[in-house]
Order: sequence, then structure tokens, then C-alpha cells
Amino acid sequence: MGLLKFVAGWGFFLVLSLSSAAVSSVIGIGVNWGTQATHPLPPATVVKLLKDNGIQKVKLFDADPVVLKALGKSGIEVMVGIPNDMLYSLANSIQSAENWVAKNLSSYISSGSVDIRYVAVGNEPFLKTFNGSFLGTTFPALQNVQAAIVKAGLSNRVKVTVPMNADVYQSLTGLPSGGDFRSDIHDLMLSIVKFLSDSASPFTVNIYPFISLYEDPNFPIDFAFFDGFSSALSDNGRVYENVFTANYDTLVSSLQKNGFPNMSIIVGEIGWPTDGDWNANLQFAKRFSQGFISHFISGQGTPMRPGPIDVYLFSLIDEDAKSILPGNFERHWGLFYYDGRPKYMLQMANGTNGLVPASNVKYLAKQWCVLAPSASIDDPQIAPSVSYACENGDCTSLGLGTSCGALDARQNISYAFNSYYQIKNQLASACKFPHLSVITTQDPSVGSCKFIVMTQPSEVAVNEKSEAPSHSAGSLLLFLCSFILAIL
Repeated sequence: MGLLKFVAGWGFFLVLSLSSAAVSSVIGIGVNWGTQATHPLPPATVVKLLKDNGIQKVKLFDADPVVLKALGKSGIEVMVGIPNDMLYSLANSIQSAENWVAKNLSSYISSGSVDIRYVAVGNEPFLKTFNGSFLGTTFPALQNVQAAIVKAGLSNRVKVTVPMNADVYQSLTGLPSGGDFRSDIHDLMLSIVKFLSDSASPFTVNIYPFISLYEDPNFPIDFAFFDGFSSALSDNGRVYENVFTANYDTLVSSLQKNGFPNMSIIVGEIGWPTDGDWNANLQFAKRFSQGFISHFISGQGTPMRPGPIDVYLFSLIDEDAKSILPGNFERHWGLFYYDGRPKYMLQMANGTNGLVPASNVKYLAKQWCVLAPSASIDDPQIAPSVSYACENGDCTSLGLGTSCGALDARQNISYAFNSYYQIKNQLASACKFPHLSVITTQDPSVGSCKFIVMTQPSEVAVNEKSEAPSHSAGSLLLFLCSFILAIL
């Protein structure tokens, strides 16, 4: 499909939005807030971070009570998520749907505490990697949740939606005007779209220009950004200078072609990672995010849908416990690092220049676990020790083209050891690699490669849910270990 090879990604987000859905919504900046981290910041700290940065909307992947409680009386609009692993029970029992609505919507809304506006039923359930696992349960679950919302008297306030991957539609002509829904799910998609339309609910789609570049080495890199592309697409007089607007209008065309020209659209995820791949770096992430925010502020929309767009940018904070099956970049989508520090400066939609860091973040002691000076890199225990450290820590910043890609052999081993040590809260036993490791108070960071000191674990537990496919990341961990050991 050439330039219109549209692939959406997995995972979390920031939201810039002006809602065109039936519910009343404020203009402003919001964010997808994910919690797949070994040391998530306390929810109250994250809510303050949102407010300090003028973020007025947030999208969640589940209905964690600790997170929802923290959002109470914050004035932040909320989209609550239902994980894919709940679709079966909701599809097969209206009572389960009513119980879910009573527990996760009515109880918070009735008290006037949490401003819930949307329920996201599932997350990219028709991804081809799911092998059809949710084809039979997504629509019935959507119907039952909507019926439960109506019964609870909340249908004028809360709208249902299903965040879809951009691969649910395609263009056979290679141009946006040729858009239509994927042939293998065409009838199912039309049933869902009609149901959403009848309930005045929006269509939600996740669009990832980065993934287009990641999956296709011949993809024209400038087409992924918003600052001009010399070979713009022309489609019946409409000009497309970036893949986002072309992708978006392929969806618009798909909806028009099937009788839904005025369907409200929310872009559920869009963003750019900062590590774990050649093209995942701070420079490209800032270029993309600033270009997108400027496009949003302009209000120009797309050639087929001029005007404001309702968008969630992916994501708020890095998550070091996410699956890396899609790629090592998966843990680095955040606008903020794991501890709430901004990665780069942005001119925001609210007029502020820059991002405000999280406040009152508490860290563990300034100490690191590294390879002992006396240790030999020829020690036969090196390989299994590095493998164990990476499997149970986070080595996604190691490898070609990453922030720590220039480390030498000893530094690579130290990075792996320290990652495991920090994730294990600096337990003395976590720096006991056999005759190999030692604790130091001298920061081993090298240039742009930072050896982290982890934040103190939150006393408020967050119930982590996975919004990515359940799988083993063993092959990628093996690659990382192989990279480290190859340069020994």
C-alpha cells in the first residue's frame, strides 16, 4: 500500500481534544495514563502532574479504584477502559455488565466525584496478532455495557466506544479516498459502527506514524512528521503532507463509503517513543509531538474533516513493565520519564512553554550495582547473570541506536545489573551476582546513558492491567543479552 501502509501500535497516551461527540466536553489537553510500571508514581502525584500541566482529560486502560479515587473532584474528564480479558464475561452476561457499571461508573458519578465521559470497551480487539480471539465477544460486550449504562440512567452523560487499531481499515488504491474496512471483518465493523452511531457514540482509532516507519525501512521519514514533505500525496485535489492526516481521512472515507459521513471520531493513541530503536529518540519525539500539537492548535483538521480533532497522544509516563513483543521502544512512549521528569520542552496547547515535572518525588539512596572492577568479563557466570538481570529488569535502552548503545562491554553488564538492582528496591541480595557485582556510590552514567536510581515504591498499590497482548518477551530478551555478550 506504499505510503498508506497504516499500522497502529500497542499501549498508552496524552490527549489533545475538542470533543465532537454528543457529550459536552472541554477544549484542552489530556493524556492516556498507563500503570504497567514496576514503580508507578502515587496516583495523587500523577493527578497533580496532570493539573500542573493543564491536562484536562485522561484515558485509562481499566477502572482501577485507586486511580479513580485520586481523580475524584479533580475536574479532569475521564475515559475508563475495560480490558480485553473481561470481554467474554461481559458479552455472556448482562448482569456482569450491570455489575460493572454499578461498581465503576454509577458509584463514582453519583457522588459527583469523578467526571467519567466515556467507556472504552476493549482495546484494539481486532488486532491480527490476537488471531480472532475477540471477534465473537467485542460487539456483544459493547451492547451489554451500553444497555447497562442506559438502565443506570447514564446514557446522556457516558458514551461507549471501542478503541480500534488503524489496521481495521485499508486503502486498496493507496489513497485516502479508497478507504474501506478490512474485508475479513467488514460486516462486523459495520454492525459496531451502526451501533455506535445509534447511541451517539464516537469511533475511536489509534494511529501510529512511528510504527509505519518501524515496520517499513522504505517509508519516507519526513512523511511521518508535520513539518513538510516534498512528495505530498494528491487525492482528488486534496493534498496530504503527513501520514497522520492521510490515515485519518482513510477512516473518514471508510465511514462515508458505508453510510456514516458524520460519525464522530476520537484518535485514541498517537505519539512517538524516545528509546529502544534507531528512530525512537528524543529529537524525533520532540519533532513529532511539537508538530502534532501545533497542528492541533491550528484547528485545521484534515482535508476531508476540517476543524478541531479529538485526540489522545500516547503517552504520559514511561512504563518499564510493558511487554516488549512489539519492540523495545514499548517502554519509552512517555512525555515524562518513569519519575515524572519531562523528556523535552514543548509549546503546549494551553500556551505554556514547557512541561512541569512531578512534584515531591522520593527516590531510593544514590547507589548503584555495577560490575566489580576485579571481575573478568571472561567469567562463565557473566552470560547467565546478564540474562537473568535483563529478564527481570529493563535492558531496553541497550542495543544499536539506543540511548545506551555506545557503552562498552563492562558498562553494558553494569547497566543490566543496576536495572535489576533498582527494580528490586536496592535490596542487598539483588546485587549478589556471583563474584561479579559490587555496590557503588559513584554514578556510573555515561553521557546520555543514565543509570537510574529508582523511585521509592508507592504505598498506594495500583492494580496493573495489561492493554497489550499477553506473551513472552523471551526472544527480545535473548537479543539484548546476545548484543551485550557479543561485544565482550
